Amino acid sequence: MSQPSRLRGFLAGLSIAIFGAVLAYLLVGEHRVHVLGYLPFLFLLACPLMHLTHGHGGHGHHGAHSQQPQNEPAHQHRGQGGLDAQQ
Repeated sequence: MSQPSRLRGFLAGLSIAIFGAVLAYLLVGEHRVHVLGYLPFLFLLACPLMHLTHGHGGHGHHGAHSQQPQNEPAHQHRGQGGLDAQQ
């Protein structure tokens, strides 16, 4: 690739980036009032969407009682009974 075409490509990309930044600035400046008016509703909408998309796999304690052997207690904490209190 020759030097002038590389420079031309760089300048084209730079001009597109500057145009996009100016456009975003003007859109945010002009429509900030509209966006801020809908912001509480967007937060309320985000709650059920987060519950739907994040699932329940990361809690770790759901279903733990069914996986324990019958002769072993489900939860053991030091100093609250269990094997430590018997010794």
